[in-house]
Amino acid sequence: MKKLKKEDVKQEVFDLYDDYAHNKIGRRKFVEKLGLYAIGGITVSSLLSFITPNYIDNLLVQPDDERLNSKYITYESPKGGGTIKGLLSKPDNTTGKLPGIVVVHENRGLNPYIEDVGRRAALEGFITLAPDALSPLGGYPGNDDEGRALQKQRDKKEMLEDFIAAFDYLNNHENCNGKIGVVGFCFGGWISNMMAVKIPDLGAAVPFYGRQPSDEDAAKIKAPLLLQNAGLDSRVNAGLPAYEAVLKAQHIEYTSHIYPEVNHGFHNNTTPRYDEAAATLAWERTIAFFKEHLK
Repeated sequence: MKKLKKEDVKQEVFDLYDDYAHNKIGRRKFVEKLGLYAIGGITVSSLLSFITPNYIDNLLVQPDDERLNSKYITYESPKGGGTIKGLLSKPDNTTGKLPGIVVVHENRGLNPYIEDVGRRAALEGFITLAPDALSPLGGYPGNDDEGRALQKQRDKKEMLEDFIAAFDYLNNHENCNGKIGVVGFCFGGWISNMMAVKIPDLGAAVPFYGRQPSDEDAAKIKAPLLLQNAGLDSRVNAGLPAYEAVLKAQHIEYTSHIYPEVNHGFHNNTTPRYDEAAATLAWERTIAFFKEHLK
């Protein structure tokens, strides 16, 4: 089987995967449509293998990294799903209190990539909590297809309450200084925006390619925002002008970056949508933003 490279694959395949990943088409239709691009020695199997996340080979911070104290905890979400599991990470042998970051997953539960992001942020001097909104349904099932199917069974407003409860958990943690931000990706980007709406004391929010709140909700935001979006992501970017208009009108502090010629999901280094240059720059900006507003 030919090992594909990014330049071998047409943009339409990435767009098709985006539709599949966001439940616009089912797996059977996705595979059927992939067949249109299985030409010139490229097979459907090779396309599926190319587009599927590879978590094992792409972790940047291992779960047992000696620089970290990283463990699973549970907390209560009274208005959401009840008992929620999450990965709590902080630098090892830390004295004093640290700023906190809630790390919010995509629309498939707490997969290895998001756990890795939580550990990456912790290494920068934060205490981080990456919750699993699939906890009431048994947790992330081990693959993204089943994770997406499970997450569709939950109400997004109840899941929002689960992440607000994660903010409360960090706020009450003995190692947290009470200055807490949120970073989220895709569905987690929407959650990040909505946590800024719902939590007056939120210290900072960094939504990556997340849907925007309504104009009415956006006007309630107090936290500074760092909006990170992909140039090829017309689906999410369509809502940016209206969002920014409200933020400007209400004098809400925000910075917006659109990374040209990259796809939705460009920060996720386990899939071919990953763009190293854009992801590295966006993450550097994210950490600098949190250090500015939370420390």
